Amino acid sequence: MAWAPLPPADICERALNARDPRFDGIFFVGITSTRVYCRPTCPARVSYTHRRRFFDSAASAERAGFRPCLRCRPELAPGRAPMDAVPRLARVAADRIGAGALNGRTVADLARDLGVSERHLRRAVEHEIGVSPLDLAQTHRLLLARRLLGDTLLSVTRVAYASGFQSLRRFNAAFREQYRMAPSAIRRAARAHGGEKVALEEDAPLCLSLSYRAPLAWDALLAFLRRDAIEGVEIVDGRLYGRTIHVAGSSGFVVVEDAAVRPDDWGADVPLRAPATLARRPAHTHANSVNVAVSQSLVPVLMPLLARLRQLFDLDAEPTVIDAHLTQGGLGALVAKRPGVRIPGTIDGFDVALRAILRGRARAGRGKASSDPARRVAWALGEPLETGIPALSRLAPSATRVADAGSARLEALGIPRRRAAAAVAVARLVADGTLRLERGSDVAATRRALTEIAGVTDQGATTIVMRALYWPDALSTTDRALQRAAGVSTARELRARAERWRPWRAYAAMHLWLEEEARSRR
Repeated sequence: MAWAPLPPADICERALNARDPRFDGIFFVGITSTRVYCRPTCPARVSYTHRRRFFDSAASAERAGFRPCLRCRPELAPGRAPMDAVPRLARVAADRIGAGALNGRTVADLARDLGVSERHLRRAVEHEIGVSPLDLAQTHRLLLARRLLGDTLLSVTRVAYASGFQSLRRFNAAFREQYRMAPSAIRRAARAHGGEKVALEEDAPLCLSLSYRAPLAWDALLAFLRRDAIEGVEIVDGRLYGRTIHVAGSSGFVVVEDAAVRPDDWGADVPLRAPATLARRPAHTHANSVNVAVSQSLVPVLMPLLARLRQLFDLDAEPTVIDAHLTQGGLGALVAKRPGVRIPGTIDGFDVALRAILRGRARAGRGKASSDPARRVAWALGEPLETGIPALSRLAPSATRVADAGSARLEALGIPRRRAAAAVAVARLVADGTLRLERGSDVAATRRALTEIAGVTDQGATTIVMRALYWPDALSTTDRALQRAAGVSTARELRARAERWRPWRAYAAMHLWLEEEARSRR
């Protein structure tokens, strides 16, 4: 999560009066008479103008003494997209805190990871975001806890640990201090608003929803992920997406659907429906959200997992702003075909890097699965995983396993020597912490480090930066497919034309890739 400046008060007022969903998560409104803060889309009756205070984040509202609304539930609001206006240190720190970097760790630990002093980190976060790192982390934990209490039947103890608290006692104390009520009161309130939830089997997946700002080109996003998928690791079946995941020592699977998808759209035979992964919908869902079924084994790492899922599907983007900009940049016809195109992110940065290097310029999803080099490496080096879903049976290889295997092992799997050496070189840099392929890392430095490795192409490095670092302005001008789709013949021409698409050239590239893919199928 990163913050842009709070919109002017008059814009906030108009958006609030219109309950404009485009501003959901962009700002929050606190009502001074009730000391409750809401999303701009809250269906409750709004107060008089002089009783409203606007905030750029939930953390700022809670620091000012406001409590979350039980009706619109601010904890479900979409996050914020990366903004150049926010200094990098504060943005990176906020992103990592939102993904659980201070759960069981100190601010000094995070500062050490970022290469700055603890004092400098505290000052940067407080200056740019308005709250301390510890307050920001506490807000994330409490909002996730409220969500789990309202949407699931997890025990209070499991909610506490899944939300990042290190003890049940600290959780209860923090919850009562912040909200002046016991955790059980939230569950009773949720029942009053949403009715009783049906208990599932002990090993049944946990179902949650993740909000986004409409429109969302779900089918276009799935088309890209389908082409990129590795058999056994992930699958796109109908309009459902599923994959195996390893996060912070826990392994399991997720299955995701757009809430706007009707059951009739799944088709007659959908492997991801077994074992009833989405038989129960989340207790709180709406059209502008994706439903996520999470295996019980991943509940202890929900905070980092949900952050990575938001990145994978680019749920924090502001599509109306991006689409309008690209339309002005000459891509209006493509935007009209696919409004709300998103950048496909990743669950694990090394996974994206390995695929990009092994496949080179070849496109995934073409030909037999056995001919896919990424599939061969995944089945040789990835750990098997029992999920109960035959289509999801293996984890993607970790950087450590690829580094330990060495280039000779990859060559024995049919990987060309240059690519094998490049894959192992990147794996070793990631495994020892020299190279961090994650959101918030320095884009220029990461790209430079990648292109200095023999066997990593400009196109491959750009793909890695776009997906792993969640960089919206990534563009490979040497990509011949992009040049054809843009109607130019050289990298220089594409670079010149793409100046009109900044700072969202990666979204323009997605439109061009999708159009070129559609042409190739005609």
